[in-house]
Amino acid sequence: MTAQTAPRWNLTNVYPSLSSKEYNADCEKVKSFISDMESLMEKAAAFSGQEDASTLGALAQEMIACYNAILLVGGTIRAYIESFVSTDSYNQEALRKESEFDLVAVKINQLETQLLGWIGKVKERLPEMIQSVPVLEEHRYFLEESARQSRYLMSEAEEMLAAELSLSGSNAWTKLQGMLTSQASVEIEVDGELKRLPSPALINLRSHPDGETRKRGYEAEDKLWTSLKVPLSAALNSIKGEVNVLNRRRGREDAVHSAIDAAHIDRQSLEAMLGAMRDSFPMFRRYFKAKAKYLGKEKLPWWDLFAPVGEVKSDYSFIEAREVILRNFGRFAPQLEAFARNAFEHNWIDAEQRDGKRGGAFCMEVPGVGESRILSNFDGSFDQVSTLAHELGHGFHNDCAVKAGKTEIQKFTPMTLAETASIMCETIVTSALLEEVTNPQQELAILESQLNGDSQVIVDIYSRYLFEKEVFENREKTELNADEICEIMENAQKATYGDGLDERYLQKWMWTWKPHYYSGGLSFYNFPYAFGHLFATGLYAIYQQRGAEFVPDYIHLLASTGEAPAADLAARFGIDIRTRKFWEDSLRVSEKRVERYCELVS
Repeated sequence: MTAQTAPRWNLTNVYPSLSSKEYNADCEKVKSFISDMESLMEKAAAFSGQEDASTLGALAQEMIACYNAILLVGGTIRAYIESFVSTDSYNQEALRKESEFDLVAVKINQLETQLLGWIGKVKERLPEMIQSVPVLEEHRYFLEESARQSRYLMSEAEEMLAAELSLSGSNAWTKLQGMLTSQASVEIEVDGELKRLPSPALINLRSHPDGETRKRGYEAEDKLWTSLKVPLSAALNSIKGEVNVLNRRRGREDAVHSAIDAAHIDRQSLEAMLGAMRDSFPMFRRYFKAKAKYLGKEKLPWWDLFAPVGEVKSDYSFIEAREVILRNFGRFAPQLEAFARNAFEHNWIDAEQRDGKRGGAFCMEVPGVGESRILSNFDGSFDQVSTLAHELGHGFHNDCAVKAGKTEIQKFTPMTLAETASIMCETIVTSALLEEVTNPQQELAILESQLNGDSQVIVDIYSRYLFEKEVFENREKTELNADEICEIMENAQKATYGDGLDERYLQKWMWTWKPHYYSGGLSFYNFPYAFGHLFATGLYAIYQQRGAEFVPDYIHLLASTGEAPAADLAARFGIDIRTRKFWEDSLRVSEKRVERYCELVS
C-alpha cells in the first residue's frame, strides 16, 4: 500500500447503506424517542416546580434517559451521513439524507433548549432532587452546568424559532462553504507534470520538498480563493452576523463569552494562557528566523513556513505510517496500541486524497457501535504521520469513555479537553522518533516537525483568535467584504508572527478554507487547540516523571472529561490553569526545542 492507495473507511457495520431497512428503522426510532421526550417536556411544563423532590427527581431521570437515547441513535445517524458527505460532496443521496436529518436535528436542539430551561426553573431544588433520586448523581455535572447556562436563554418561543431558522441561515452557509472548498480544484505543475489537484492536495503542497513547487502552490491558492471570495465572504458574514444577534439576545457579554462557557473554563484561565502565549512570540520568531537562514532566505515567506528541514522520510507508505504509530503507542501503553491496531485492522480511517473530499482531518464518534472514524488526507509526509497519530488520539479518548460505560451526556467533552489525547499521541510519536535519531540532520527534521506544530497552535492559533474576535466586533457595525476580511487576517498574522515572517508574503486567505470559522453553534474554534497542546505538554512531563503508573490516571481523566470543569480535572494532577506558571512551564518545552534547533542550523 502506498500514499496513493491510502485506505477508505468502512461503516457497513453501522448500516448496510443509506437506503437500508436498518438505517430507516433507526430514523423512525429517533423520531419515536423525540416524541417521548416531547411528552415528558409537556409533563414538565405542567409542573409548578414546587412538587416534592422525589417527583421532580424522577421526572428529571426520565428526561435524561430519553435524551441519552436520542443522542445515541441520532448521533449514530449523523455520523453515518457525515461519512458520505465529508468524503464525497457530489453524493446526492447523502446530501438529501443530510437535509432530511437536519429537520430532525432541529427538533433535538429545541428539546435540548427546553430541557435546559426546565432545569433552570428547578435549579434551586437540584440538591434535594439528587438526594431523593440518587441515580441523578451520575449526571450531577450536566444538571448543574445546565442550570448555570439556562440564564443565557431567550424565551422558549424565540429559541424554537432560532433553531428552525438556522436551517436556512448558518447551517446553509456552513454547507455552502464545505461544498465550495471540497469541490474546488486547480491545475498546477508538480514534479514536472501538470496536474489538477483538489484543494486539500493543493494545501498540502505547503510541505513539498521543492521550494518552487511550494511557491507555485501559494500562487495557485491565491488565484483559487480569489475566484471564490464572494460566496465565502457572504457565508462568513452571514454566520457571524447570526451569532452576534443571538449572543446579544441571550445576554452574552461578547462573542468570546459563549466560547469560554462551551470550553468549560473561565476568563481568568483563558487570559492566563493567552498572556503566556503572547510572551512566547519572540521565542518562536527566533525559530522562524533560524529556519529562513537555513533555507537561504532573509525572511521566511509563507510558502516556506511548512518547508521540510533536515533529513526526514517524506514518502511513507500508509503501512509504514501505521507501523511507526503502533510501535510508539505500544511504548506508552498497551491499551493505546491495542486501540490503534483495531482501528487500522477494521478500516476506521479514510486517508485517501480525492476530489469531493473535505480538507484537513477529524475524528468522529459513531456511538451506536462504540467506535470512531478518522478522516485525513494522507500524502506520505512525516506531518501526515503526525496527523494520523493526532486523530487516533481523539479516537482513543472516545474509546476510554466507551469502556468506562459513560452515557452520551457524560461523554460530551469540551474542545479544550478534547484536544488533550490527540496532542498527547502526537507527542508520543515525535518524542520517540527524536530519541531514535542517528545524525544531526535527522534530529533537525524532527525538531522542525515539533516546532512547526508548536508554532501553529501557539502563534497561528493566536492570530486566528485575534482575527475571529475582530471579525465579530466589526460585523456588529457592518458587513465586511472579502478584501476587508483579508486585511484583518493579515493584520492578525503581523501581530503574532511579527518580524519572524516576510510581511509581503503572508496568507490572507486562511479564512476561506478553514471550516472552523463557519459554525453557527461553535465560535472561536481556535484557543482550545492551544489549551489542549499546552495541557497535554504538561501531562506528558508528568508521564516522564511517573512512567507507567501515570497511565491509569490518564485513562481515567480521558473517561471523565465530560463530568467536571477543566480546572477541576487539571487539579487532579496538581495543575492550576488559572495562573500563568503552568502555561509558561509548558512553553519552556518549546523554548528548549528552539535553542537546540538554532544550534543545529547555525
